[in-house]
Amino acid sequence: MNTKFLCCVAAASVALPLLAGCQRSPEISYVKDVTPILDKHCKACHVAGQAGYVVSGFELESYETLMKGTQYGPVVLPGDPLTSVLVMLVEGRADPSLKMPHGDAKPLEPAEIATIRQWVEQGAKNN
Repeated sequence: MNTKFLCCVAAASVALPLLAGCQRSPEISYVKDVTPILDKHCKACHVAGQAGYVVSGFELESYETLMKGTQYGPVVLPGDPLTSVLVMLVEGRADPSLKMPHGDAKPLEPAEIATIRQWVEQGAKNN
């Protein structure tokens, strides 16, 4: 077999998986993609005077209050969906008593959870 051909095959076998890993997901917008999800599932309880706010101090009036987190600390760690509390809660990875949305409220759809996770993974930008 041709040595030049073998070198090309070897180079391609290394380069193609690397290039495949470089495909970027579309950027998630806080305003267009995340806010509607939070408004639909979370905001009713997490505004001043409502139960979720009273218990945790977590308010969803703005990006700034979301990023401030709760009286216990931040809920979003930009770039880190694995340990961001918001992602843990909506994915159901926290104690069942802390499942969000709380009580009998309709859970987030898998696509909505994926959007929040991806937004956090992309740096949780105010865009």
